[in-house]
Amino acid sequence: MENSVQYLSNNYKSPEEYIASKFAEKDIILLAEEHRVKENLLLVKNLIPVLYKNNVYNLGMEFGASENQVKLDSLVSAPEYNEDLARKLMFNYNSGWVFKGYTDLYKATWELNKSLPKSAKKFRILNLSYRHDWSSFLGQRTPEKMKKVFYRGNTETFRFGITEKEIIAKQEKILIVTGDIHAFTKYKFPVYDFLGQDFVRLEDGYFGNQLYAKYPQLVYSILLHKPFANRPEIRPNLVSPANGKIEIIMQKLQNKPIGFDLINTPLGKLRDDSYYSFGHSNFTLENFYDGYVFLKPIKELSGCDIDPNFLTANNWNEAQKNMADPDWRPRPKNLKDYWKQIKDYGDIPKKYAEADKY
Repeated sequence: MENSVQYLSNNYKSPEEYIASKFAEKDIILLAEEHRVKENLLLVKNLIPVLYKNNVYNLGMEFGASENQVKLDSLVSAPEYNEDLARKLMFNYNSGWVFKGYTDLYKATWELNKSLPKSAKKFRILNLSYRHDWSSFLGQRTPEKMKKVFYRGNTETFRFGITEKEIIAKQEKILIVTGDIHAFTKYKFPVYDFLGQDFVRLEDGYFGNQLYAKYPQLVYSILLHKPFANRPEIRPNLVSPANGKIEIIMQKLQNKPIGFDLINTPLGKLRDDSYYSFGHSNFTLENFYDGYVFLKPIKELSGCDIDPNFLTANNWNEAQKNMADPDWRPRPKNLKDYWKQIKDYGDIPKKYAEADKY
């Protein structure tokens, strides 16, 4: 591990500096996040003016409906910021997404745009999803039922289509914040398959996979430090990346925030035996992502602030109609239960506690 420590000491870049530097070579940076982690969203917020200075004028967000793109464009370029509209736009995509870190990115974009000369190109947030319709979903998933939920088609292909149309065709650049599974490029995600070789099928249809398959020269993937899912037959359920070695290395550097390459570096050669290694022989971090950003040790990461005005008695009926995936979390019976679910889901320290083991 000493060669990893030496490499990072010799090649130090702050997370902001590291991410911005990658746009010298690539047009699309996929920033893979664990949802609702406060530190991750603060980094993205701080990156907005940095991106602009580096001629990157777009931030892509998984959490946002393309149906609301015109209203969002108007919000971030308006003379005055409208907090209520920001809240409604996020509610329209996901009635349980109360985490302020995401709508704070709207305000940060508005603040940047307001500071620019009137003739200057404005910074834009690009919504990469559409409003899914869970209103009538009950029981088991079938093709017929899921076609009604995802009535505009496969969400991964939909996101690919927007990026191709709004970014690639226009020869623009973009930082895309999305869940880690959507940001896979070369890496193929393992799932159990009775008919697969060694009973594993390697999936390559995610958003990042599709981008990389068609435009490999344009895309770069960076993972924000997070616990990994463990192999299902082993406990705990979450484990520290690279069998704990990332955190040990960072301790030797006083846990200083840093961004670094994985490809062809000592860090990329670190072995990992988590769930992600299924179906991949001699799996190491460079088989997973191109780059890595460390902000804090896992035990110090925190959940996003919650917007208390997001869900109220006035919009509860509307929230009930389109609650996200009931297989993800059961449909709550009332507003009180819904708030409890949200607060439990947003409790990052509690979720991550078991991963603080090497």
